[in-house]
Amino acid sequence: MALRLTREPTRDPDLPGIHGPVRADRRTKDLTKRLQPGDIAVIDHQDIDRVSGEALVACGPAAVVNAAESTSRRYPNAGPTAIVEAGIPLLDVQHDGLVATLKDGVRGRLDEDTFVVGDLEITGVRHTEESLAADMSTAREGLGEQLEAFAANTMEYMTKERELLFDGVGIPDVRTELADRHALVVVRGYHYKDDLAALRHYIREYKPVLIGVDGGADALMEAGLSPDMIVGDMDSVSDAALTSGAEVVVHAYRDGRAPGVPRVEALGVEPVVFSAAGTSEDIAMLLADDLGATLIVAVGTHATLVEFLDKGRAGMSSTFLTRLRVGSKLIDAKGVSRLYRSRISPLEIIGLLLVCLGALLVALWATPTGQALLQLVGARWDDLWALVEGMVT
Repeated sequence: MALRLTREPTRDPDLPGIHGPVRADRRTKDLTKRLQPGDIAVIDHQDIDRVSGEALVACGPAAVVNAAESTSRRYPNAGPTAIVEAGIPLLDVQHDGLVATLKDGVRGRLDEDTFVVGDLEITGVRHTEESLAADMSTAREGLGEQLEAFAANTMEYMTKERELLFDGVGIPDVRTELADRHALVVVRGYHYKDDLAALRHYIREYKPVLIGVDGGADALMEAGLSPDMIVGDMDSVSDAALTSGAEVVVHAYRDGRAPGVPRVEALGVEPVVFSAAGTSEDIAMLLADDLGATLIVAVGTHATLVEFLDKGRAGMSSTFLTRLRVGSKLIDAKGVSRLYRSRISPLEIIGLLLVCLGALLVALWATPTGQALLQLVGARWDDLWALVEGMVT
């Protein structure tokens, strides 16, 4: 149903609720690129996954209005809980055409369970931590159906891609040298920032080939690193990353369609096309494995069954099989930032240095040679101090 705003919303501060400029987009990951703190985010995202939820939270919106079901209770998706636990109101209005109607910057208001923009008032369902906990409980009860569907998709993918999975048929030629090197595959997933920071010493010492999966290339650049290769359908990576000098591998459909190629070529970059089913993180791992990488370190990728289901895509079964195919080469860096945190504070380090200095002075004073050296240092210090006093006078 098409909607039309007949007048500009009033800015009466006496009206109840949360006020702010509206930012709307059907694609949540596109919206987060321009969402500002204090904005009211309007999305059309059924079953918000955890990564999308955390991305919205990081932008600091005043509220989130969803034109679809934030959770359909088919499986326990964690995105809505992440939003509500951050103290951000989440309202489901399930209204067709809402996102297409709203213009960025138009003033909106959220009053309890009602979203108001101009003459438009839509009443929906306001989520709370308690209601979401009940929804997740219901979702877990019906998880068996999702597991059956996941298993069926896994078998279907294995049948379609058995030559690629087991024999490497279809792997394109690339110029990036991966033989006998480590490969670091970065996806903008769970805890990717913390894990990248924790891997800095590893990156400095081993100098792995840095592979960014779509927005993972920007994650590398934000961490002060330059990607060697960018893999994906190119829908969430910046122009700056694509023109950074990294080799670009466009993930295409099995029928040869590659929507990302025109964008890359328009930037003057000649891409390599990789036609395969599954996800972009799958083909990044398959590339690294087939081209001879001795170790594949994954950051932000999907590792558990809950994460596969949380993504909400049937194609995630390919990731499960890809991990089996890569086998012992794969090390998942997820949570490495939480595995070890230094417990030594800067103050303790300074204290340790002072103790060491004191011990050194005592050791020097205990010997004639050390006493002579300390007296010489003291004399030089007196000369320097006298010079400074003379300059000041």
